[in-house]
Amino acid sequence: MRLAFSIDALSSSGRRAWRLLDDRKHWRPCRFAEPLAAGDARLALDEAADWHERWLRRDRKHGLVPIGRLGPLSLFVRGAFAHALVHRFSPAPIPDKKQMRTVLAGLAPGTPWLLYLDLGGVFRALDTSRERIQGNLRIAVRGEIASAAGFVGPEVGRDADYLDTLYRQFLAGWLAHLKTKRVLCFVPEPEQTPPAEALLAAIRAWQPEAEPR
Repeated sequence: MRLAFSIDALSSSGRRAWRLLDDRKHWRPCRFAEPLAAGDARLALDEAADWHERWLRRDRKHGLVPIGRLGPLSLFVRGAFAHALVHRFSPAPIPDKKQMRTVLAGLAPGTPWLLYLDLGGVFRALDTSRERIQGNLRIAVRGEIASAAGFVGPEVGRDADYLDTLYRQFLAGWLAHLKTKRVLCFVPEPEQTPPAEALLAAIRAWQPEAEPR
């Protein structure tokens, strides 16, 4: 699996976007989430996490400069905001339904668990009472937080209908992640989710980017 993060800044109106360059100081105008180009910054996860959700202002010399981070009142703030985007240079993995079932069945009810897909398309669980969700770039696709038996724990492994629906939702979320390059994508509602066969076909047909030289 070959991938890298870029940092795109998007104006509060969504009409303008900029890409962070190699020197980590200058920005170029771009189309949001466009393919990575030579001269664009290619970041590893930890550095991308440091940039993600920064609040930026226009600057004549550099294009943009960071002035803070998004907070609870960010919806009322104008300016540009940094987003970490995932660029993949190899085919996308297919999430494994059996592995999803194993993860869910092994969780103890009573803990607020988040089931998610990591960047490698592997199902994992996060204890939200101990770990943050916001800004966690390891989470490609996230479900809802669940703690009750019937949603997590050994009983889940025997509920075929629930597992089928949940897997279909995660396939749809994974496809959205691949297409948009965004992390922390929510799974859609079941009634808004196409059949699993169609989603699997679309994931297999998805094409990675050409790696810039």
